[in-house]
Amino acid sequence: MFNTARMALFAALLAGVAGPALAADFAEPPPVEEAPPPVVEAQPVDAGGWYIRGDIDYHWSDLDSIDYITYGPPPGTNDFDFGDLKGGFSLGAGVGYKINDYLRTDLTADYWFKSDFNGQTSDLTTTSTEESSMSALLLLANAYVDIGTWNGITPYVGAGIGGAHVKWDTVHDPNTTETNPGSSNWRFAYALMAGASYCLTDKVILDAGYRFTHIEGGRMFEFDTTSSGPGFDHGINTHEVRGGLRYQFGGNNGCAAPVVAYQPEPEPIYTK
Repeated sequence: MFNTARMALFAALLAGVAGPALAADFAEPPPVEEAPPPVVEAQPVDAGGWYIRGDIDYHWSDLDSIDYITYGPPPGTNDFDFGDLKGGFSLGAGVGYKINDYLRTDLTADYWFKSDFNGQTSDLTTTSTEESSMSALLLLANAYVDIGTWNGITPYVGAGIGGAHVKWDTVHDPNTTETNPGSSNWRFAYALMAGASYCLTDKVILDAGYRFTHIEGGRMFEFDTTSSGPGFDHGINTHEVRGGLRYQFGGNNGCAAPVVAYQPEPEPIYTK
């Protein structure tokens, strides 16, 4: 009986001690330490990159004026009554480098296929019809400013400087046997352009725009079989509607999806 009473007393004391401890566990759980935020390392962005391009265009040209020398009678310098160049097509290619998100440069070569020429000359007694054709190779060093990209579309402006090799065919009057051999020569040229590009893929860009090209005047034709020549055109202003493709080999061309920096998964948190 004494042992039973002692055991009951021990059990009561144990319950009195354990009860507050259990209550404390339920009332105040141990604090959980939060994991530190993941470290995000900035990834370098390569904005530059080499590209190649191919273009096709349709152009139409205006001649400032044409004059030629006659040796008499009477001698002197005479002007064409008028001279018109028809429209024509060209093919071009180039290689360039995108420096950053807003600036790129390239070197281009465009071959202008023959454009027909029709003109007229006259003196006190006769009027002559003059026919020929003109082709050219245009070489330019260009720089462009890409204004910004919205929904894959990037408007731009640019300018170029270089030279043109202009080739005139024989100038002749279809109603007579009079002919003047055409001249070919290099001339100074410059261009101004504006347009927009559109991302087809992360590397291929469609380019469409307008280019104004001025070619300096020069010798147009040589002496004829009688008494006139040489002749000179005083400059060619050309308006071009252009379309083409650019392929960029590397760097950020504004078309690829933005690169998201790596963020490590947070470590699991264990509670006791």
